[in-house]
Amino acid sequence: MTPYFKKAAESGFALLNPPGEYTWFPLVGKARPSVIDLVFATPPLLLLVKSWEASLPSTCSDHIPITITLTTTSANQKPPRPRLADTDWETLDPVTKGFKVPAPPTCPTPPKLDEWMSGSLDRLLALLKEHTPVSRPSHHSKPWWSPHLTILRREYHTAIRSARKQYTPHIQDIAGTSKAGYFKAIKAAKNKHWSSCLLTATPQTLWKAKRFAYRCAQPRFPSLPGAETPQQMNDVLLHHFFPPKECFSRRLGLGRTSRYPP
Repeated sequence: MTPYFKKAAESGFALLNPPGEYTWFPLVGKARPSVIDLVFATPPLLLLVKSWEASLPSTCSDHIPITITLTTTSANQKPPRPRLADTDWETLDPVTKGFKVPAPPTCPTPPKLDEWMSGSLDRLLALLKEHTPVSRPSHHSKPWWSPHLTILRREYHTAIRSARKQYTPHIQDIAGTSKAGYFKAIKAAKNKHWSSCLLTATPQTLWKAKRFAYRCAQPRFPSLPGAETPQQMNDVLLHHFFPPKECFSRRLGLGRTSRYPP
């Protein structure tokens, strides 16, 4: 194995397996456990590897499953968002009024015209960003949320608090109506956002849309009823794929009066 590890190290690959962590356990025989499943990573990927674990139970196989946890990259973080409602328009208004677009080039060519328009737009956006605070959205923020839902949420909680204090039929009806309208508006906003995501889906975001459609991850390993330990799962699988002779005859509909020998 030494030439193999040496060649991997010369190519820039790093081994993720912790020293002495076995990945193969023999089911029968007297062979000792060993390390067979090796995981290598390139330097860019190595920076994202958070952990390497082999703590999951066996799945009736001599190889145990390996869990690799990766960290998120800064590229996946949402960019800062300008808060236009908090823009200092009193200071920005006289500056924008005095803003002058430079004269266009005398002999415009596509590159020169693009440079002239981009330069003017960049200068105008720089003035706007200078007087506008920005906020980075939290990963808990919901893209389908709207100010209208904020108002409905405030009214809903106010009605619920009133209904808890006063048990009159009128207050209870108001709370029920507010609750139904609030959750109905949330469902409509989610459906609208989901339709927009599907219409604007690209090959790069297709798998993300598929993950949202399934809502939860599919089970990685089969679950067998009545089998909790690896040995019980092994017995259930062996009994299913290699049944005894009487079970096999019963499946074929053969009885004692059959002309076939037992």
